[in-house]
Amino acid sequence: MTIAYDERLRGWRFILFNVVLGLGHMIVLFGVGSYIALLPHVAGDLGGVLPSFGTWGQTYFIIALALAFPIARWLTGLVGDYRLFIAAFVVYAFASYLCAISQSLWLFIPARILLGFSGGITLFIGQSLLLKEYPDQLKLLGLGIWGLVTLMPFTISFPIGGVIADELGWRYLFYLNVPIALAIAGITGSLLTGRGFEHRHTRFDGIGFVLLALILGSLQTILNMGNDFDWLDSPFLQSMLIVLIVAVPCFFIWEFDESHPAFNIRVFAHRNFTIGVICLTAGFFSIQGLLSVFIVQMQVLLGYSSFLAGMVYMPMILLAVPVAVLIHKLPKGLDARLLACLNLLGFAATFYWLGLFDDPGSFDQIFWPMLLLGFFVGSFFPPLTKLTLHGLSGNQQIRAAEEAGFLRIIAGGFGITLQGVVLFRRTPFHQLHLADHFGGRQFASIDVLQGFSSRLEASGLDKGMVNGKLLTLIKQHAAILALNDAFLLASYLFLGLAGLVWLAYPTYQRVHPTPMEEIVDMRAEEIVEEQS
Repeated sequence: MTIAYDERLRGWRFILFNVVLGLGHMIVLFGVGSYIALLPHVAGDLGGVLPSFGTWGQTYFIIALALAFPIARWLTGLVGDYRLFIAAFVVYAFASYLCAISQSLWLFIPARILLGFSGGITLFIGQSLLLKEYPDQLKLLGLGIWGLVTLMPFTISFPIGGVIADELGWRYLFYLNVPIALAIAGITGSLLTGRGFEHRHTRFDGIGFVLLALILGSLQTILNMGNDFDWLDSPFLQSMLIVLIVAVPCFFIWEFDESHPAFNIRVFAHRNFTIGVICLTAGFFSIQGLLSVFIVQMQVLLGYSSFLAGMVYMPMILLAVPVAVLIHKLPKGLDARLLACLNLLGFAATFYWLGLFDDPGSFDQIFWPMLLLGFFVGSFFPPLTKLTLHGLSGNQQIRAAEEAGFLRIIAGGFGITLQGVVLFRRTPFHQLHLADHFGGRQFASIDVLQGFSSRLEASGLDKGMVNGKLLTLIKQHAAILALNDAFLLASYLFLGLAGLVWLAYPTYQRVHPTPMEEIVDMRAEEIVEEQS
């Protein structure tokens, strides 16, 4: 619905509305990164479960957040966007309270799912609510501000979440959400009360949505529980696999004939969209998964506090924000394939650099590659988004952007789990190799462990203590090497993606696009970047 100029918010109400919407957007995105920083605290406090169990709260949260998008698209036509926005934040506050009081995973996981679903609705609606209050000549400014608000939580959430976990306790991350979310709902309601909305009754693809939820839920459950429950030797995971095998063909058959699909498969007929989505999802799969696993292992493996582990990611903000702003100023005539290729090659080099990490006590081995990583994170989305949406226009472009963002979010959830699988599988391999190499079983002339153990015992240390310490060191360095393997695999993946982008059509754009074209392009870009 187009709002008349005299009906828009003005003065201090307009400023307050921008602040409230930006704050709401930030606390939802903040909950994505900050939870990773305090995950070991959560796992220890919810019955002392393994950290891998704690990741369930993150992966199911991400799945629910993505599944909220098609529901939000339908509900906004029925009840109005600002009413749905207010209701979603009330539910967000309630779900945060449930997370805060949880004493076991049985309440915490459903509460995190509800938190992700309500948060996803607010992410879907927030941008359109903001743009309605801007006159046409200022919409680009509003989108620029929104883009910065989207990027900031990705960099600052890790250390702030660490401070909350170390100083207040992890539950306060959720307790603090309650008054903030209720204040956002209340202020938004008071500012927009009495506003009408354009009622749009569109058919909701309920069957397609249920099939999509079954596919994502069953696949994520298999990935979440596989390591701890011996994969398909578990009867429960076998049943999840059967659900997945049945649901996938049913979903594709149903969606091809659906006039209002929950997920539009036909858009994959566009070559650029298919190639761009592969690069976006595979790239974010590695970025989200590696950064999440790395921050947990710095606490569990290297003994960092949650705050110090989060501070490792602070160097990224030094380059990520300015680069994200500057990349939009590049000449419009540049081929996005070139920019995307250079960015992906940069990721490959940076991950290879991180894959050489070998000193647990050396912070500078992490600082400099993280600083460089910020440069490539800031320039990751714009060229790939232009590549993905090239050849699409209008509503088709916005819908394609929503689906690309949906798949990218899902890939992030899968990445968290699968990077943990790499770590789990490679650690025993390196542990056995180190024991063989330094224990004399690989080369009889090299028995470093025995010689070192004998010297420690001669100093008066108990043999059991010596063996325990040596075993701990071997396990630590084996896990470091396994983490290196994950970074090196990601490096090779990005090399392949850098070559893949050249199979897309050239993406030269008009040098002087119209203001409306610029607005649509920026809206589409920020939809794809949402929940970074």
